Amino acid sequence: MKKTSTPVPGIFFPADWPKDGPIDLAIHDLPHASSTTEWWYMNTHIQTVGKRNFSLFASFFRRIVGHDKKTKKPIYAHSVLWALSDVENEKYNTVSLIDQRAPKLGIERLERGEIVKDPYLKRAALEMLRKGVVPYPDELLKKDATVSLKTLSLDFDGNTFKKQPDGTYKLHLFHKELNIGADLVFKAQRAPIRHGDNGVVRGVSAEDMFYYFIPRCKVTGTLKVKNEKLNITKASGWYDHEFGCHPDKKDDEGKKDVSWNWIAIQFDNGCELTAYDLIDLKTGEDCGSFVILIDEKGKRHHSNHFHLEPFDEQWTSTRTFNDYPVSWKLEAPDFKLNVEAKAAFPNQEFATAISKPAFWEGRMNIKGKIKGKNVTGVGYIERHGFFDSVNMKDFLKAVSKQTLKSVRKIIPTSFDQEKFEELVSVKGNKHFTDGLDKKAYAATLIKPIREITDRGGKTWRSYATVACCDIVGGDSQKAIDWLALPELMHVGSLIVDDVEDGSQIRRGGPACHLIYGTPVAINAGSASYFLGQICIYRAKDGVEKKIQIYNWYFEAMRASHSGQAMDIYGLDYMIPSALEKDSAARLLAKRVIATHRLKSAAPASYLAKIGGLLGDGTTEQIEGLGNYFEALGISFQIIDDTLNLKGFKDNLKTKAEDITAGKITYPVAKAMAVLSKPDRARLWQIVSSKTENIELLTEAVALLDKHNTIENCEKEAKTILERAWKKLDPLVRDSMVKLNLRAFSWFVLERTY
Repeated sequence: MKKTSTPVPGIFFPADWPKDGPIDLAIHDLPHASSTTEWWYMNTHIQTVGKRNFSLFASFFRRIVGHDKKTKKPIYAHSVLWALSDVENEKYNTVSLIDQRAPKLGIERLERGEIVKDPYLKRAALEMLRKGVVPYPDELLKKDATVSLKTLSLDFDGNTFKKQPDGTYKLHLFHKELNIGADLVFKAQRAPIRHGDNGVVRGVSAEDMFYYFIPRCKVTGTLKVKNEKLNITKASGWYDHEFGCHPDKKDDEGKKDVSWNWIAIQFDNGCELTAYDLIDLKTGEDCGSFVILIDEKGKRHHSNHFHLEPFDEQWTSTRTFNDYPVSWKLEAPDFKLNVEAKAAFPNQEFATAISKPAFWEGRMNIKGKIKGKNVTGVGYIERHGFFDSVNMKDFLKAVSKQTLKSVRKIIPTSFDQEKFEELVSVKGNKHFTDGLDKKAYAATLIKPIREITDRGGKTWRSYATVACCDIVGGDSQKAIDWLALPELMHVGSLIVDDVEDGSQIRRGGPACHLIYGTPVAINAGSASYFLGQICIYRAKDGVEKKIQIYNWYFEAMRASHSGQAMDIYGLDYMIPSALEKDSAARLLAKRVIATHRLKSAAPASYLAKIGGLLGDGTTEQIEGLGNYFEALGISFQIIDDTLNLKGFKDNLKTKAEDITAGKITYPVAKAMAVLSKPDRARLWQIVSSKTENIELLTEAVALLDKHNTIENCEKEAKTILERAWKKLDPLVRDSMVKLNLRAFSWFVLERTY
């Protein structure tokens, strides 16, 4: 057969192919040895006995990652991703099995500056990969994958895709721990169709790829869902095959940061459609877009004039805090097509570290018009790479944004009668709202709280709750409204603290009492503690779990108020003894830590335990999380004390307010234990004078630096946290959430704000 090269480097096709001609699957189904990148993809929409609905997709990948030094043969890395959408139960089960070389390859890429740019995430990823593991839900293949070049036969740890002698495709999937699987046979009902420009598409890393698909297959077989084996009564499938070569460029030259949207639809009128658009997020460049319509007779119609755009409605993942559209509109004027696609259910995010760090691919319900006629259908949409959070700072901003949404839901500034009853006492109890002015209530109780929450905060306490739910294997998505509980608890303390301390500024604006007056602020701050109870009241968890959460919540409140009492009382009474006795000076530092533990660490600890309980963690895991967040709370406060002084040293003259306020912070207390008696006396003389004099403040900071006290306090804070991490590490699975938590902890301690 005469061959000729195509725009795809290294891939050859028959020279006599017509432009839109059929594809010889006897040749092109086979794995291509010359391809640097290749994948096989299939999806299916299934109805089983009992009219239960499922959708499933599976992707088998291989990519050249090097060459054998002796044989010069390519070395491939393999992975298989698959997901089962249980429509009625709104359950999304995912499996991600990646190459055994992944830890080594990941380390090499990270050290070259690839994958992630954030220093904390990079550090956490390297720490985990050096253990020889990958973050769950990714798992390592237990043995090398096999790919047959003579027949289409893929075997990735028992997950197989094979072409059978009769031309059908057999797919077998199973995951023991999740106890789910599928045994399916795909029988083509359409001829293979070329995608893109006569089959050529631009890949996501600037490579040229050849891409064809079979848009409709009859699917038969069974599903395995937990302890049920479900026979398929009706199903329709889709098959993609894509392969190609990277341009001849060294290392990552020419690679782009490409994101994409992809849709595949099977209409009830016998038509099929697929479309994709590739976008370089850095430049906004269109890196390729095509829409292909296959009509009832199987004829291919193509265009690059279409609009695939999301509606405003979005769903937020509590694992990645990324926003995903859950409904789309697709317009293709050349086909007189206008349809809408709506997710069968929102939570169809596929978390995997090999895809930065997740993508959304799920079942869609389709309705609209083609050539003026109504159509319906089912399909898949994949949205990949559209992430706003590329570092920990952005990630916590996303957490803050979602926390504010949760707060607005729990305590809206305008509300109906039912919500009014819930805010005042309980839904259905009209007695306590009878005669009550709704607008006056909102103005004097809700708006003062929202004044502070709406300015946005660090919200790391809220993140702790959902992260601890996930880290023990729970589903934090069910607990998304719990984000409001830590924020309301914290904001209540801020409002009251500002009254007690006479503070003027809070979160970049006037303190609450300066706007609404002291009586309103005190009442609103106190009410904020109890409004968070709505989160517990609304929860669908069992009575025992709710009682435990109530107990922990109020234990946290007692502890934090005890800490606040000691903070108000102060430590001045200890100074005379501390100036004279070394033992008293050392005790001073312990007193500061005791206050930090009660005021800041205890609430964080209890919130972490609540998260662990919501995720059904073991007793050991819950206690480990509580201990870790107690350590983080203490370390956070120590760093907060040092930042105040470091800011002054960096010529930020508005800093060192703690000295101006005459506060005995941890660095001051530690310095008292190491300074000579004359230096102790001089330091206290300056601190107690509450001076704003720059020369005196500089002298005080110099005394603190005399024995590297500020630096030593920072080291101590990090040591406290590392010691707690070593205890927690073996208790929880190495996962993406664990990696994020590790990075988050470092970010909190090493911040400069």
